[in-house]
Amino acid sequence: MVAGVLCVLLAGFALKTMRDAGQFRSIAPHAPGKCKPVSGMPGAEDLTFHPSGEYAYVSSHDRRAAMAAGAPVRGDIYRYSLSGDTPPVLLTGSFQGTFQPHGISLYVGPTGAQTLFVVNHLPGHRNTIERFEVGSDGLLVHRATREGPELVSPNDVVAVDAERFYVTNDHGNPPGFWQTLEDYLQLGQGNVLYFDGQHFKKVIEGTTYANGINRSHDGATVYLAQAVGRTLDSYSRDVATGALTLRHSLALDTGPDNIELDAEGNLWVAAHPKLLDFAAYAGDTTGKARAPAQVLRLSGTDADMKVTEVFLDDGQQTSGTATAAVFGKRMLLGPVFEKDFLDCELP
Repeated sequence: MVAGVLCVLLAGFALKTMRDAGQFRSIAPHAPGKCKPVSGMPGAEDLTFHPSGEYAYVSSHDRRAAMAAGAPVRGDIYRYSLSGDTPPVLLTGSFQGTFQPHGISLYVGPTGAQTLFVVNHLPGHRNTIERFEVGSDGLLVHRATREGPELVSPNDVVAVDAERFYVTNDHGNPPGFWQTLEDYLQLGQGNVLYFDGQHFKKVIEGTTYANGINRSHDGATVYLAQAVGRTLDSYSRDVATGALTLRHSLALDTGPDNIELDAEGNLWVAAHPKLLDFAAYAGDTTGKARAPAQVLRLSGTDADMKVTEVFLDDGQQTSGTATAAVFGKRMLLGPVFEKDFLDCELP
């Protein structure tokens, strides 16, 4: 009798997990225009445009190669020109030490000076936020390393000025068994940190896979994507203290990843419509597994926010897309593991 009840409970839990992960969803691929693959920057998990739209910064790390080697593999930051007349430019060749970049954020000051913040993963579950300035030659000059025990599992970062930023911890535990348990039991143990120029402090707690983070152009609103929670949350930001107050939580029928804004302030969110497919794809050392990729455009604010699905692929054209960066009629799609990212046309 007890065994039968346990079997029913386990079956119910499995079905709920599959439903929550979007496994029963049908995928009908569509794209707004032609997409071309861009090589030379594998694992382009995060991309962001310079406000001019002339180029984008690309965070590249060949995670498949690292898995195969069982050891850290060097990643780098590149500059990708939209004109297409120059090859990608390596910007972090002078940076010393282990460099496995993840999320990035660009801050452009009133004078045009550029600061780039980069999440960096080190051996032994150490993590840092690296601060770079763009030199007169366009290359990145390392200026500071921000590190602390609060950086448990950092994923994405968003700058509010040349010194201060927010960073997401997608889990409350470092990689391993307990982190996996967080995901499958949908435990809210992640958080968001604020670095005030001197110290880290928690400003959001209890998140279920806090993933992408960004801010409105005026800096008054911070947007947070919770992948397992399947929400896009809008927070009012206290400019003086960095404190965040939840204003609205939008339920999404997908697992949102990174968030980018276009010039008009619309949000572009890359997402994983089948989270268990993505988990299998992420853990596949052969590179044969595929996971669907999705892009949403969100316009408006709070309860009036409108969601439009702009791109959906079954994993054949691209797989596991983490970022959709848009400027004008160009959309760059950055995958977590693929060798190429996509440069797409918008109507």
